[in-house]
Amino acid sequence: MDLFEHQARQLFEEHGILVPRAEVARTAKEARACAERLGGRVVIKAQVKTGGRGKAGGVKLAADPAAAEITARQILGMDIKGHTTRAVMVAQPVAIDAEFYVSYVLDRAAGCFLAIASAEGGMDIEAVAASRPEAVARIPIAPEGGVTRATALDIAAAAGLPAETADTLVRLWHVLIREDALLVEVNPLVRTTQGEILALDGKVTLDDNARFRQERWGTDQEAHEQELEAAAAAKGLNYVKLDGEVGVIGNGAGLVMSTLDVVAGCGARPANFLDIGGGASAEVMADGLTVILSDPSVRSVFVNVFGGITACDAVADGIVSALKSVTLTKPLVVRLDGNNAARGRAILDGRAHPLVQQATTMDGAARRAADLANAR
Repeated sequence: MDLFEHQARQLFEEHGILVPRAEVARTAKEARACAERLGGRVVIKAQVKTGGRGKAGGVKLAADPAAAEITARQILGMDIKGHTTRAVMVAQPVAIDAEFYVSYVLDRAAGCFLAIASAEGGMDIEAVAASRPEAVARIPIAPEGGVTRATALDIAAAAGLPAETADTLVRLWHVLIREDALLVEVNPLVRTTQGEILALDGKVTLDDNARFRQERWGTDQEAHEQELEAAAAAKGLNYVKLDGEVGVIGNGAGLVMSTLDVVAGCGARPANFLDIGGGASAEVMADGLTVILSDPSVRSVFVNVFGGITACDAVADGIVSALKSVTLTKPLVVRLDGNNAARGRAILDGRAHPLVQQATTMDGAARRAADLANAR
C-alpha cells in the first residue's frame, strides 16, 4: 500500500527526520488559510500516489495566501497519470544548498534490502540513473545488521553524500523496519543554506501482509471513495470525490468550480466535483444522481446549470426523466439559467416532486442546499 506524501511525512516526523512545516488542504480556501498560518509564501503540492507531479504541474510556488488559493484551485481536481488530486499539501519553502536522492527497498531476488543513493537528487534522477548509472550507488543491506551510523557513513561515502546525512539515513532505515515498509524514498533529501538536512518529499510503500498493524493509513472510507470515482469513470462522468455533504452537478468545469466555492461560502462543504459537460440527457442526469446518491456523506444535492448549447428545458426534461429511474433519497435543489430557463423551470414545476426545489440564482440555490444539508 502506497502512502500519500503527507502520510509519509508524518512517519518521518515520528522517527525524528526533519521536514518543512506543512498542512493539508482539501479546498482552495483551506489552502489560503494554511498559507496564512505558514507565513504567506508557500509551495502547493498535489497529493497523489504517483511520481512526476512537478513536471505535470502539480507542484507550484505561491507568493502569498491569495496566490495559494488560486494555485490550489488549479491543482485540485487535476489528473496526474490517472490519479485525481483531492488534496494538496501547503508547505513552507526551503532555501536549498544541495539536493540528494536516498531510498531503501526490499530486493526480493537478492534476499536483502538495498540502499540506493545519489548526490544528484531532484526531478531528473531517473535520467541520471539511465544515462550515468555510476552516479547512483546501490549498497546491499543485510537484514540482521541493518543500518548503523557506521553503515550510514559508508552509504554516504559511496554515493558522494555529505557525512551529515548519516543520522537521517539511520532514521529512514528505522521507518523501513519499524513501519513494515517495502520502500522508503526521499527525493530530494536536501541540505539547506543553514546546513540542516531535510526530507523535502517522501514516498513510502507499506507491506500489505502487515495491514492489520496499519489501520490508520487504509480506511474503508478511502476504498469507498475510490469505488465511487471508478463507477463514475465507467459511466464517462468527470467526477471527483470531496469531503463534504452537498452533492454538486454542473455543466462546465468553470461553473462547477465556482459552485464549489459558493457552497463553501454558505457554510457547507461540497461532497464532489461533477461536470456533465454540454449534455444533460436523462441518461447523463440519472448516472450523475446515482453516483452522488451512493455517497453516504451527501445530505443534499445542488444541480446548477447554465443553458447554452444545451437549453434549460432539455436539462429539465433530463431531470424529470432521470427521477423515473433514480430513487431520490436526498433533497435536490435546481438552479436553471440561460437559454430557455423559464421554460425549464416550468417543466420542473409541472412535474412536482416532494424533494425537488428550485431557486433562480446560484447564491440562493447554494444557500438552500447548504441549509438543507446542515439541517439533516
